[in-house]
Amino acid sequence: MSAFTEGTPCWADAALPDLAAGRRFYGELFGWTFEDQGEDFAHYTIAFRDGKSAAALMTKPDPAIPTAWTVYFASTDATGAAARIGAAGGQVVFGPDKAGDVGVMLGAVDPGGSAFGVWQAGDHAGFEISDQPGSFCWTENHTRETAAVDRFYETVFGYRAEQIGDGQHFDYKVWSPAADPELQIGGRMKLGAGQPGDQPAAFRIYFAVDDCDAAVATVRELGGRVADGPTDSPFGRLATVADDQGAVFTVIDRTRREGAGDGS
Repeated sequence: MSAFTEGTPCWADAALPDLAAGRRFYGELFGWTFEDQGEDFAHYTIAFRDGKSAAALMTKPDPAIPTAWTVYFASTDATGAAARIGAAGGQVVFGPDKAGDVGVMLGAVDPGGSAFGVWQAGDHAGFEISDQPGSFCWTENHTRETAAVDRFYETVFGYRAEQIGDGQHFDYKVWSPAADPELQIGGRMKLGAGQPGDQPAAFRIYFAVDDCDAAVATVRELGGRVADGPTDSPFGRLATVADDQGAVFTVIDRTRREGAGDGS
């Protein structure tokens, strides 16, 4: 049985053109080690931090698939989640598919165009490490279709959302699962005038690091790029970056906070 509350982020993986290059990049950046799951699982590769599963890398099965990180949300019933996704205006892209005894997964797209996954745990519950340097710590859905997207996640996962900001100049909501209203598990940010017009709707994954500036320097040394930052915030010093194949993510040092508040 999953150790993760229904609707909470429980796993993340990156679909890359070159798996070996991904291992080199993230191994150097986050100190990850790797375990190839073999040909039967298309060489899906688990990444470990300090011996605990932190994420995964995989080769893109189709060149048309975006080079990107995907976040998975926990569910005790992937088939039921798939039905709710369709009824709420989303699209199931694949699955639910059984991955041996490991679990059941599906991929979907919400009404605003952001892709995500659902994971029904078997032998693999999800993250064994999080909120520590070199591991997942937060996710945000960057979208323009806020009304439809808000309704969608309330219907599919029962999220409760707290508005941050005035909802106009800065429209951000923090999500909590229905079973634990005090637990903050992610956010929804409206893409607006401050972002490029061609920025696609997508989930952004945050990884904790010991030192944001050092992580950014390493990204550059490894052939990645820096899209924004480093920037100080009430939640930590952070930067949006991309690996050397184009997958975008955020690194954050949550020990360096400027100002008040803590939404992550």
